[in-house]
Amino acid sequence: MSRLKNKVAVVTGASKGIGAGIAKSLAAEGASVVVNYASSKEGADRVVAEIVETGGKAVAVQGDVSKAADVQRLFAETKKAFGTLDVLVNNAGVYEFAALGEITEEQFHRQFNTNVLGLSLTTQAAVKLFGAEHGSIINIGSTISTVTPPTAAVYTATKGAVDAVTHVLAKELGPKKIRVNSINPGMVDTEGARAIGVIGSDWQKQFEAQTPLGRIAQPEDIGPIAVFLASADSAWLTGETLLASGGLR
Repeated sequence: MSRLKNKVAVVTGASKGIGAGIAKSLAAEGASVVVNYASSKEGADRVVAEIVETGGKAVAVQGDVSKAADVQRLFAETKKAFGTLDVLVNNAGVYEFAALGEITEEQFHRQFNTNVLGLSLTTQAAVKLFGAEHGSIINIGSTISTVTPPTAAVYTATKGAVDAVTHVLAKELGPKKIRVNSINPGMVDTEGARAIGVIGSDWQKQFEAQTPLGRIAQPEDIGPIAVFLASADSAWLTGETLLASGGLR
């Protein structure tokens, strides 16, 4: 398969989970991939090794997307490695659940700085590196912005912002031939979800009971959707929010 042959993609937060799945899916379709990570060098190197072992091209680049200097270095390293950019996947994100009375300033700013400011900084840098006639930006939102479960006020607010920013930037960047779309997954079986005890919990059972397809997602369920949005197959789509949730809405 080579729908993304000769394309270059940056995937933020790609050392594990959804980001790793997307990076490997893009590479399998021919893209050269920059695997960005904030802290897990081991995880990013593992993703790169898997891509290279199957004949793909990838490099790992450290960078905290909430920090402008890190973002500038990320895209400088992208240009150094591959010369250009065609696809940006804004996957890096953090989440924390807390009842209203337990929300702290630190929790609020940590989530907004990564999930919203980080997306804005990486998009600014990507636009400068895109070629004159192309570009696909894929934001990773969440069905949480419409499902709105209790104890998720801050995280839900960040993903609601991602929905809104996607629609705004589709209009703003369309004249530059840059498409902006969002994938909004439901619950996904990731290392992060396991670390906070979501997987195997009553919450998972509730999500599965409300999901028409009867299960939560695996990272490999999301990758092919990103390939579609990165490729010419979706050339007439921009400003769209695709619910990748097994029917949960």
